[in-house]
Amino acid sequence: MAEADTSKRPSVGKRGVLAPLALAQFICSFAGSNMNVMINDISKDLDTTVQGVQLAITLFLLVMAALMIPGGKVTDRYGRKRCFLAGLAVYGVGALLSAVAPGLGVLILGNSILEGVGTALLIPPVYILTTLLFTEVTSRARAFGAVMALGGIGAAAGPLLGGLITSAISWRAAFVFQALVIALIIILSRRIDDPLPPDPTRPFDSKGAILSAVGLILVVMGILAADNDIRLMIGLIVLGALVLVWFFRSVRAKERAGQEPLLSTSLFRDRTSDLGLVTQNIQWLLLMGTSFVVATYLQVVRGYDAIQTGVIFTAATLGLLASSLPAERLAKRWAQRTLIVTGFVVTIAGIGVLLALASGFPSAWAFAPGLLLIGLGLGLSLTPSVNVVQSSFPDDRQGEISGLSRSVSNLGSSFGTAIAGTILVAGLTTHAYGAAMITLAVLGLVGLAAAVLLPRSLTSSASGSPSHEPT
Repeated sequence: MAEADTSKRPSVGKRGVLAPLALAQFICSFAGSNMNVMINDISKDLDTTVQGVQLAITLFLLVMAALMIPGGKVTDRYGRKRCFLAGLAVYGVGALLSAVAPGLGVLILGNSILEGVGTALLIPPVYILTTLLFTEVTSRARAFGAVMALGGIGAAAGPLLGGLITSAISWRAAFVFQALVIALIIILSRRIDDPLPPDPTRPFDSKGAILSAVGLILVVMGILAADNDIRLMIGLIVLGALVLVWFFRSVRAKERAGQEPLLSTSLFRDRTSDLGLVTQNIQWLLLMGTSFVVATYLQVVRGYDAIQTGVIFTAATLGLLASSLPAERLAKRWAQRTLIVTGFVVTIAGIGVLLALASGFPSAWAFAPGLLLIGLGLGLSLTPSVNVVQSSFPDDRQGEISGLSRSVSNLGSSFGTAIAGTILVAGLTTHAYGAAMITLAVLGLVGLAAAVLLPRSLTSSASGSPSHEPT
């Protein structure tokens, strides 16, 4: 594959290209969380249940996770900008279809399938282009800080914006809003130049794409079945695991035959990247899991409407803004590992504060301090986690690692909604709510353990890829 000509890359001061990339991450994250405050409205309008809306939300996240690896791989063959624009178009069609959905089935087709497929096509180019256009570690941190800030804001402010739109107009208008933002991104993306030429001869592993997608879908569907049938849950998870084993055996066979698989096993031989992927997965699991659980509890148990629920989530949005926007300054002053570890500590503490205050005080504002801490912690750790993973590989492997990275992150989002949501909808009581949040805190400890194992110092080389010093 052709190497990038760094002399032709735009200067780090050319921030115009960041606007469409960051907005793309914003709208995809918004789509993953804004439906949380529409649960009652959608279920009543479409004559479905809370579980039905949860299924639509989780399937959207799952389709993204299942197709993100193939989505990253096709960018090498067809070009990053072309895939970006194609994803935007598919997403826009899905948003408009969701806006006019007469029932849950059409909503799932538009939101869960088309928006999910569109996201899987457009998100990998966001991270590949950011990595290729910003080559120095602090400038890349600033760029990723902007992308992750808008992504985090989309996820955290999704309930507020969705609540405002739902209360003022209708839940359907929220999908029209998404379509309008997509149109704006398409207009702004004209200023983007692809740093690497597409390679039409690059092979694509169709068998691997199918196996990886089916395996991931079966695993998450198994988790969703936990509140209905334990035997079905076990069966789906085991079957999904077997399909994933089949996928990795297929990958190894292609590598031995000298062919290019969907995902090279060498991506997993970098310890720092592996640990970074774990932290990414848990971060999005915590963000989307908390969003779903708290929003559902406030609406179903306490009876708050969409706008009241959204206002409460403003605290998380402010926290994300406060800690993710100064990513460049933080990257200059502190090691990436320090930021990630601190972020997990603050997030877990936020869950503890949320549980303590929400159970002890009847006021809705008792949720604010905990949500603020959760937002601060996740905003602090999201950007360095992405920077660590993306910077671990050279330019010609950005398609692979970006697809894997986004798949792992979106799988975390799926797990967060599926695991915590399943606990909650199995028994909508304060005990179920507490159990769901405690589960998230325990999983947060897993992310913290992975963060502690990261190298203490990650230094930038001339190419922008860090060298890993021993812990």
